[in-house]
Amino acid sequence: MALDGIFLRKVRTELLNEAVGLRVDRVNQPTKDEIVLNLRGRSVTKKLLLCVRADSPRVHFTTHNIDNPPVPPMFCMLMRKYLQGALIKDVRQFETDRILFVDFDATNEIGDRIELSICLEIMGKYSNLILISAGKIIDSIKRVDYTTSSVRQILPGLEYKLPPKQDKLSLESAKTDEVMERILCQKDKYLSSAIMNTVQGVSPVVSREIAHRTAFEDVFVSSLNPIQVDILKGELGAIQKNLDTVSQVYVIAEENGKPRDLSHCPIKQYGDKLNLKEYNSCSELLDDFYFERDRINRINHRGHELIKLLNNLIERTARKIAIQREELKRCEDKDQLRLYGELIVANMHRLQKGVSYYEVENYYDNCNLIRIPCSPALSPQENQKKYYKEYRKAQTAEKLLVDLIRNGEDEIVYLESVLYELSRADTDSEISAIRMELSDGGYIKNTKGKKQKAPKELPPLEFRSDDGFKILVGRNNLQNDKLSLKTAGKNDMWLHTQKIPGSHVVIFGEGKEISDLSIEQAAVIAAFHSKAKDSSLVPVDYTRAKQLKKPNGGKAGMVIYHEYWTIITKPDKELVERLKVK
Repeated sequence: MALDGIFLRKVRTELLNEAVGLRVDRVNQPTKDEIVLNLRGRSVTKKLLLCVRADSPRVHFTTHNIDNPPVPPMFCMLMRKYLQGALIKDVRQFETDRILFVDFDATNEIGDRIELSICLEIMGKYSNLILISAGKIIDSIKRVDYTTSSVRQILPGLEYKLPPKQDKLSLESAKTDEVMERILCQKDKYLSSAIMNTVQGVSPVVSREIAHRTAFEDVFVSSLNPIQVDILKGELGAIQKNLDTVSQVYVIAEENGKPRDLSHCPIKQYGDKLNLKEYNSCSELLDDFYFERDRINRINHRGHELIKLLNNLIERTARKIAIQREELKRCEDKDQLRLYGELIVANMHRLQKGVSYYEVENYYDNCNLIRIPCSPALSPQENQKKYYKEYRKAQTAEKLLVDLIRNGEDEIVYLESVLYELSRADTDSEISAIRMELSDGGYIKNTKGKKQKAPKELPPLEFRSDDGFKILVGRNNLQNDKLSLKTAGKNDMWLHTQKIPGSHVVIFGEGKEISDLSIEQAAVIAAFHSKAKDSSLVPVDYTRAKQLKKPNGGKAGMVIYHEYWTIITKPDKELVERLKVK
């Protein structure tokens, strides 16, 4: 997955058209690698995301609400000091490299006008965001000193210098014939490699696509015939001609809809193996492409301790259950212990002390002889008592172990449901609610000895079926309990994935008979809001809310029901997004 320099060129054109003339209303820093500029104009508001995370560096407008930390980081405060109220006057790119400048017209603390620039360097793990004034670095989101790099330092007060330039030609300034000459000189290289070595700002997927369009496969440069050379020249010329044109951009997706790569041109090299999704906006594409992965990264960052705790608890409980099952297996021989005790009693008159076994008739097995191991140091009466004691101990252990194993399995189901709820949390409030739930359940100790402040409760997710029925989805186990056992009426319809961690879903009839279409659509919503959201077929149980009961001692989110129906459905993200009440 790569945002190459040519794609960035089209992003730059989009920003020139839509961001220039807007003022910075607010600066936020959701994570250590992201800055969000809230922009405002006379009749428009936009959010510009600048991300320098190693696996997803980029810049684009976003429509998603990204939760911010309670206390803004120091770099965020610095950006607010310099950029609050600043006017965007230009967006520049260094040739077709992955370096973008956003220029601002701002005022300093005494009211003098100053020019500021944000430099966004999109270079994988070396990506950085740098605030510059008059060629000097004010600060950067990642500081680079001599211990990190001996070639180029990024520190406050130093003069900003561009990264060392690669020996590649920019399609902005180089002529097509010059580019062709450089490519054709690399006769021992595959065509895609030769293009990558020559052309600045082109990604591997685009290089392979040019090779595919030229010769239907990636061939050695030396094997190109004159017709293929002309095709190659035409492909490079078309890209060069449309550098500043924002038309369609594309996401390459797998069959399950999971995005795999992005491109500024249609990709045909995969044939029917992968799907192509077309966008008319670079920002819309990048927002969709990276949002889900970044959401998971944010949750992993903010909820790292909880995720680690839950995984440790699940692993520990699973190990405990495995040990208990081994113990239970040993209890299966308890009837043999009872038999030994009975046979010793029946033959007590002819048994003596000092032998290692008793050989007696087993009247349960046609009086066949059976050998009973015994301790020579004990009398027959003491051996008999020993077997009865071991029998009663095994009998008691069996009853306890069955309950302990059942409770352990319920514990794992609960912990996995909490882990799932944590994986889909979007905000700090949701993570705080999960932390509160675990604290109330005794999984987290309150070391300060004070009652934690309850987080702000978010409402359930709301959807509306095509038949007009309201559908609510719980965000966590505590909300699932409230939604299913208190909010739902007795004739409302309740849904949940069968034996799979997921959210409780309720269709509200509001005095009307709930339609089959609404049940089918609610089942899709339930499947999507479950651990099986990436599966092709998911079983979903549904029943009237009056059938639900809370088991004695049941944990949050756990209910039981006996009368129900099951529908097999497929999670559908597009349907869920369409039915969601914004």
